[in-house]
Amino acid sequence: MAEPDPKDALDAATRAARSLQGLSTELTARVPQLLEAMRSVGSGLELHSTLDRICETAAELAHAEYAAIGVVDESGEGLSDFVTHGVPQEVAEEIGRRPDGHRGLLGALVHDPVPVRLADLTTDPRYAGFPAGHPGMRTFLGVPIQVQGEIFGNLYLTEKRNGAEFTDYDLHMVRVLATEAGIAIGNARLYEAARQREHWIDGSVAVTTALLSGGDADEALSVVAEQARRLADSAAGIVLLPTEEGGLEIVAVSSDEPSSSLGVTVPARSAVAAKLLAGEAVFIDDSATDSRMVTSLAGRFGPSMMLPLHSGGRVLGALATPRSRGARPFTETERTLATQFASQAALALMMAEAQRDRERLAVYEDRDRIARDLHDLVIQRLFATGMMLESAQRRAVVPEVRTGVGRAVDELDVTIQEIRTAIFALQQEPAEAPSRLRTRVLREINMAAVPLGFKPSHRFLGPVDSLVGELTGKNLVAALREALSNAFRHAGASLIDVVVDATVTLPDGSGAVRLSVADDGVGIPEGGRRSGLRNLARRAESLGGSSRIEPGLGEGGGGTTVVWEAPL
Repeated sequence: MAEPDPKDALDAATRAARSLQGLSTELTARVPQLLEAMRSVGSGLELHSTLDRICETAAELAHAEYAAIGVVDESGEGLSDFVTHGVPQEVAEEIGRRPDGHRGLLGALVHDPVPVRLADLTTDPRYAGFPAGHPGMRTFLGVPIQVQGEIFGNLYLTEKRNGAEFTDYDLHMVRVLATEAGIAIGNARLYEAARQREHWIDGSVAVTTALLSGGDADEALSVVAEQARRLADSAAGIVLLPTEEGGLEIVAVSSDEPSSSLGVTVPARSAVAAKLLAGEAVFIDDSATDSRMVTSLAGRFGPSMMLPLHSGGRVLGALATPRSRGARPFTETERTLATQFASQAALALMMAEAQRDRERLAVYEDRDRIARDLHDLVIQRLFATGMMLESAQRRAVVPEVRTGVGRAVDELDVTIQEIRTAIFALQQEPAEAPSRLRTRVLREINMAAVPLGFKPSHRFLGPVDSLVGELTGKNLVAALREALSNAFRHAGASLIDVVVDATVTLPDGSGAVRLSVADDGVGIPEGGRRSGLRNLARRAESLGGSSRIEPGLGEGGGGTTVVWEAPL
């Protein structure tokens, strides 16, 4: 075996030393650039803007035309987000769907997150091709990003400028930058989580405040739906209540567009309804394709959270927050926060229900006191007065006087009978009345008479009981309750007129029912609270109708007339 040539060994050592010296010189020359890049990466707290900044900084540091960050999803099997730099917006729109990380080189790096440097990525066996319209790319550099010891995603750089290849220097610099990026992303995540929790807490406080402010039950449910939709960044907020048949009925909806889903029922046979009524949350990735979704509404939505409204061992109903088809799925943090919100909302609903029960009890006690006073005082005095008049009638000599006194006694008898009828009505529970629409309207008017101090006048036009459907009738009664409540709480009215007209014809020739509640109160002040009016409008629009405000019964059109209209 030949002896190694000392000269060759010396040349090799010299080349290695020069290479190390060159690497050291290159790194030293680019340290200021690297420090500036690290400072730029760590200068913000909003997560998505931080990712944009990392891409831009990495591209500048490594002299790359394009940069991207693929964020690994919670399952660790694909990408939940893909942030790019260097690709014009119109090109990105032409490419269409972004990579999901399930195949190709990007998919391989998701499952095996190690640094990769390629002179030509199209020759790599993991290369799966580019979609139509995608810019051409050859050189490639990929580096994993870790956040608190866990893989967050991968930083990708392609197309080094001037047609060169990525070097060892680029790899070292980008790896250092990726470490700093992991710290910045961790801070941004903590900030996002804290801000998200703050928003959900603020939403819970808003719901509790609104529910305990004295509004009616329907308005309370609308508040829950509206807040849940806002906080979950969903396409709709939906509240469902149990039905007698064991299913769930949609009773409140908050969405950008008028909803036709009010009154839609999730049947008892549904696995979703069974789980919700048992107090279990249901999370769905795609409502349109999930076999558990049995309503016709499911096709409009994608990811969905369906949460039980339960508190104290009692399930009051359910809350659904579906997103549009193709929208991002709910994260684990969002699911946890939404579940906590639903529990808080359920507790607030129970407190509001208890408060309304106390208010109703006070009304019933007041009605009972009035009935006792009428029976024990007014009727007795009228009866005594009638006896005195009968005695005077017997002693009267003039026939005209005797006749007049007799008529007065008869009127007193009629008055006593009317008062006894009123006493009987005051002592009856409103729920004991028949469920015909006319009766339900009269019941709402009679109940409103107690706090108002007078009974609103009323008229019915057309056969309302036979023409108006159950769903429309249910919403009409709720709209009447809201309008009478507004008149009592805000208008200070002394005169109210209620008209239910089932003879209305819509422009398309179909029939409709119109509810008009007119008062002579103070009207709606500029900037006044309008949540009740919005609730009325939502109810009407969900049925294909409308709601509007017109002048009232006061002098010169003072006061307010609420006109609520819906198809029969």
